[in-house]
Amino acid sequence: MPVTQLLSEPEAQDAYLFREGTHSRLYDLMGCHLLKEGGARFAVWAPNAESVTVVGDWNHWSGDADPLVPSADGTGIWQGHVPHAAPGQAYKYRIRSRFGGYTVDKADPFAFCAELAPATASRICELSYEWNDAEWMATRAARNALDAPMSVYEVHLGSWRRREGRFMGYREIAHELAAYVKEMGFTHVELMPVTEHPFYGSWGYQTTGYFAPTARYGSPQDFMYLVDHLHQNGIGVLLDWVPSHFPADEHGLAFFDGTHLYEHADPRQGFHPEWNSSIFNYGRAEVRSFLVSSGLFWLDRYHLDGLRVDAVASMLYLDYARQHGEWIPNRHGGRENLEAIDFLRTLNRAVYREHPDTITVAEESTAWPRVSRPTDMDGLGFGEKWNMGWMHDVLAYMKEEPIHRKYHHHKMTFSLVYAFHENFVLPLSHDEVVHGKGSLLGKMPGDQWQQFANLRALFGFMWAHPGKKLLFMGGEFGQRREWTHDGELEWWVCDLEGHGGLQRLVAQLNRVYRGSPALYQQDFSAAGFEWVAANDADASVFAFLRKPRDGHPPLLVVSNMTPVPRTNYLLGVPLPGFWSELINTDAVEFGGSGWGNLGGVEAAPVRSHGRMHSVCMTLPPLSTLILEHRPS
Repeated sequence: MPVTQLLSEPEAQDAYLFREGTHSRLYDLMGCHLLKEGGARFAVWAPNAESVTVVGDWNHWSGDADPLVPSADGTGIWQGHVPHAAPGQAYKYRIRSRFGGYTVDKADPFAFCAELAPATASRICELSYEWNDAEWMATRAARNALDAPMSVYEVHLGSWRRREGRFMGYREIAHELAAYVKEMGFTHVELMPVTEHPFYGSWGYQTTGYFAPTARYGSPQDFMYLVDHLHQNGIGVLLDWVPSHFPADEHGLAFFDGTHLYEHADPRQGFHPEWNSSIFNYGRAEVRSFLVSSGLFWLDRYHLDGLRVDAVASMLYLDYARQHGEWIPNRHGGRENLEAIDFLRTLNRAVYREHPDTITVAEESTAWPRVSRPTDMDGLGFGEKWNMGWMHDVLAYMKEEPIHRKYHHHKMTFSLVYAFHENFVLPLSHDEVVHGKGSLLGKMPGDQWQQFANLRALFGFMWAHPGKKLLFMGGEFGQRREWTHDGELEWWVCDLEGHGGLQRLVAQLNRVYRGSPALYQQDFSAAGFEWVAANDADASVFAFLRKPRDGHPPLLVVSNMTPVPRTNYLLGVPLPGFWSELINTDAVEFGGSGWGNLGGVEAAPVRSHGRMHSVCMTLPPLSTLILEHRPS
């Protein structure tokens, strides 16, 4: 009788989906699960093992006490009941391979929690928690919609704040982070990876625990409390998630059962030369099921509102970071990683099928087409994509001395050539303030006043530009030193005039942004944007309209990227009446010089820029103005 006929229907279905690469909830079957009758059930995938035993605190790490048996379904899963296992105990799998007698102790790939680093064992735990975020969960579809405001605060928990030099726990940081993010007006936080990782200096991007929040800051329930508390304060939570590579630490996924199980065996496919790490074998169905289950797990069990998928470009290209002869072409002779493309589509279909009120965001740095288009339109299926080109171009422009900016004018306008090809997020992320790149403020030219004025003008331009917003922590108050994961942000500088003014500006930008549908409703449609002055390179002035739906009046945005005030500057506007200043980044309250238009300007029936009316304005030095129309 075939093996599948010996299995119950649910078990047979699980085995089928696992081997098909589409199982999205393996964490319900694999790993360690406590049983009502006592002890725990263990299950681990090790198809090339000769034997597998569970070693842990209860059996004094004896390799003979608690053997597992291979499943009869041919999946390569070993499982068994361990009667003396109890909550809180540490454990590993002792795997003896069929090849060369290789024996190793491995952490559980599906563990829900782990020992505190540098210890590397898994811990037995359960995930019960009483959630109090029902209101958020009932309304988050509208909050995460593409036509909703999204202003994201990117956070590394270990270095945002500390207490007397130590890490703050998930529960401890929850209240301070929620209060601060709410005060600053951000809609979401994005957590740099909190999936368990052995090396703190990897910032979480070298993950070993794809189902475990790092123990550095507390238990799984503590992390749930953090998410819950943010939700209760109206703040969404995105997780930076890394399905692109994993570290080669002995206790982790690498060479798991004496074979290259999770990674490619050939280093031209399975080794990442930039990060000295292993690359998942996306062509293996069981690996795809593992990764899809990990992505869904954080949405299922931790109520997270979305995944920011790291290093997508490294997944899409077989020759990423490789020289000629260091990579293997696909079956068509091309450089595209067809298996990774299939995995990403499978992942996104699963996320939007199971949690249509969440969002996936791709960190993808190339011109790969249709990243944020549905899979049935030949897209990758992401909801949004980071606009890395915009980030590179605007920072390159802002680094220039203002006198030279007229020669680089196109760097600020080029993004509008392709702005609506994808659903873009505009990031000023952690990547731009590490590895010798300096801080955002430090990139700005000029004396101290001009540096702050430049950064204020950039933030004003960014918040008005089509696309959702993301800002890495510390940028909102102009931290001067480059970010480091050791220690905390330079909070003390917020008491200084320039830094405090910048912080107040970001809070005001978020308030105006969230209160102005013109700035977010049509982020991903050309109907939401119109140039007024795109080519005044000599004055380094940019002016455009942001338009909401339903024919409501647009906002006028004007940036002057030189320290020279521009008086009597004529700009065509679509409507007569009074144009009131919502934002003036040069206002005294933000640390500026106070140039402006005394609150607004009246449009006159004078033709300009192809329009029947115009406003004659004063453009403050190094500034961005946002004006709304008020009928006379």
